[in-house]
Amino acid sequence: MPKITFPRMGESYRAFKMLLNDMGNEVVVPSRPGKHTLNLGVKYAPEFACFPLKILLGTYLETAQAGADTIITTGGVGPCRAGLYAQLHHKILQDLGYEMKMIVFEPPRLHPLNFIHNIRALNKARLSIRSIIAHIKRAWRKVKALDNVEKLSHVIRPREITRRSTTRVYRQALNWIDEAYTINQIEEAEASALTALNKIPQDPTREVLKVGIVGEIYVLLEPASNLEIEETLGNLGVEVERSMFLTGWTRDNAWKETTEGITVKDAAAPYIPELLGGHGRDSIGNTVLYARRGFDGVIQLAPFTCIPEIVARTILPRVSREHNIPFLTFFLDEQTGKAGMTTRLEAFVDLLRRRKQIPQII
Repeated sequence: MPKITFPRMGESYRAFKMLLNDMGNEVVVPSRPGKHTLNLGVKYAPEFACFPLKILLGTYLETAQAGADTIITTGGVGPCRAGLYAQLHHKILQDLGYEMKMIVFEPPRLHPLNFIHNIRALNKARLSIRSIIAHIKRAWRKVKALDNVEKLSHVIRPREITRRSTTRVYRQALNWIDEAYTINQIEEAEASALTALNKIPQDPTREVLKVGIVGEIYVLLEPASNLEIEETLGNLGVEVERSMFLTGWTRDNAWKETTEGITVKDAAAPYIPELLGGHGRDSIGNTVLYARRGFDGVIQLAPFTCIPEIVARTILPRVSREHNIPFLTFFLDEQTGKAGMTTRLEAFVDLLRRRKQIPQII
């Protein structure tokens, strides 16, 4: 039986692990990317490859050393190097002596036959079509629960009275959802998690800032790649709203473009009327929408050398002027340090507080 692994992007691995096990596969769950992961990726990846490529290469090498022989990943469309990740990773792994099979899922909305072929290849348990659909729905429900609980944690954290209480409850809630199996159990775990978060003592009089986070999907979804920026901002008294969650991205790419996706595209049209590749257009469109909703600021997260986000960064000053919303950009790579990031965040938050005349949280 093949041993399967996949990229780790936030907490979604909990649902993918369940689905692949249900389909009769042995899963090698990728560890949370750490210093060793990044060192491996940096060592063997091209020097100017973008940050996610390096982290994913390190992840694949770690899982290969743990016995994985098959990788499930996604492809891509448009002028972005992410669509070539699978081929480049496969070549590097081969050169290092790892004969890893790559199963690449292209966007099902554009490549339905690719999706069907890959699902058949992963169906080691020889499940019926009806059973496969039921398992996919259950995994989807778990992803939705994980996203919903994370969203609420971003609202509660800046208002908590006891520092880090939200983080402690959130981590416990993740385990509840992870252990849930049936749809009813998942829904009960989600409800318990939301209740537990809402019970955290909060200061209802505290004035908090609202900041939107935009950028490339991997550095948005994987906290290890962005040095837990959302938690840091929450501890600084900032309610963050991330422009992208896995559920929204999947809906736009798996079935049909959502109203939300079309709205982002329309908002970006005066600045970027065509597909830029990656999520550059989304970064601009979401910044415009955050400004219209009265957010206090926007933070762009971009992998170093990511062309779509570099283009978006050159347009953001104009968006900032025309929509009166401050922004801050982080280009992330293996040289980025948490201390330096925290210092810049503190300065940005202080600027936003002065602008809004909100006293600093002590």
